[in-house]
Amino acid sequence: MGNEVKLLEHWRELTPQKQQKVLEFVELLKSEPETTPAESDFVPQTPLAKKFYVEVLGFSIIQETFRAERNSYKLDLKVAENTQIELFSFPNPPERSSKPEACGLRHLAFKVDDVEQTVIYLKSKGVEVENIRVDEITNKKFTFFQDPDNLPLEIYEH
Repeated sequence: MGNEVKLLEHWRELTPQKQQKVLEFVELLKSEPETTPAESDFVPQTPLAKKFYVEVLGFSIIQETFRAERNSYKLDLKVAENTQIELFSFPNPPERSSKPEACGLRHLAFKVDDVEQTVIYLKSKGVEVENIRVDEITNKKFTFFQDPDNLPLEIYEH
């Protein structure tokens, strides 16, 4: 069973109160406008990526466009006041290299006040999270988890 399916199953199992806590956590992440590049391209390989970013992470839809000449959807999402991401779907996208680490832009990073508490929270929602590490340059704690298309997302200490 893929991560996206597991995540959505866990979401559906949550009580409305716990779903509200997830949304509050997302609002906390979104309140940090400097945590995400102004524009980033991500290629969702399933419609579940849209559900993950909109329903679980709480990003709002700016515009969704079907591009017939490419048989492709483009979804613009608002992350914070001056921050957006673009999700794309294509019929047969190439795999995106993440491991070993790829060059260039390879993930989004979100600043959080407490990495340990955020990890506990994410795990309680069924999200698989890597072990916490310490950045050798900044001495700040950080870790990674993945979206439904296995694209890495990072949380790091504010």
